[in-house]
Amino acid sequence: MYDWTMDLLPCEDVPTAYPHCVRLTGVKVRNRGEVKKLGAAGLPLRTGDAVLIDVEGELTYGIVYTEPYSTPFLPPMRAMKSVLRLPDAEERALIDRLEQLSQEASTYCRTKAVERGLHLKLVEVYGAMSRRQLTFVYTADERIDFRELVRDLARRFGGRIEMRQVGVREEAKRLGGIDTCGLVLCCASFLTDVKPITAKQAKKFEIPIDDPRLLGVCGRLKCCLLFEMMDAQGRITPQAQHLITPTKPNSSSPSTQES
Repeated sequence: MYDWTMDLLPCEDVPTAYPHCVRLTGVKVRNRGEVKKLGAAGLPLRTGDAVLIDVEGELTYGIVYTEPYSTPFLPPMRAMKSVLRLPDAEERALIDRLEQLSQEASTYCRTKAVERGLHLKLVEVYGAMSRRQLTFVYTADERIDFRELVRDLARRFGGRIEMRQVGVREEAKRLGGIDTCGLVLCCASFLTDVKPITAKQAKKFEIPIDDPRLLGVCGRLKCCLLFEMMDAQGRITPQAQHLITPTKPNSSSPSTQES
């Protein structure tokens, strides 16, 4: 959960359990994909700094792309995570080694996959900070026997090799991109728990699932359709509208997307 007590700024008192302002920073996880907004945790961060963060319960690193800034607090931010801390000299050296290893392993894996006739798309390769392990994240249209490929990778790099297959939605979340609305993908920018709308739900709300304009870059129904459904049900609070709606009908001025 987002530890807002570390980022509380000296603002005027408000009669709520939430802070009035928070201090955020923009970070790219392992220097890949889109910039994520995280709590700055009171740290003196500058663009280009490496920071330690928690991703899916595992310690990893990120690179600062946006220096800390203060912004009004909105209740949905309570699920936002914060930067853990700055790395020490030894950890900084490890991050540099992992960056180099990731690039080398990506090239080697793609070459070996072609040699063995394996049809997979490599999304990301990253090393663990706490143990000797390389994780190869990929997508594939069919089941793949990658046992020989794992042996190739283990002989070349040593340590534990993990092959992690993900779906096209997860691929889009990791790589990021711009959708037809002109905004960064919801899944890559601010969604922390992606629960896409199903075809059954779309039909219930008379959403034409065969309309190509409603498909995201992943080729699946856009995640933002879920917001349309929630809005129709009256389940989106006015405060949350500022987080997920780039423009608001019947409004004198457009609201900006925050996350």
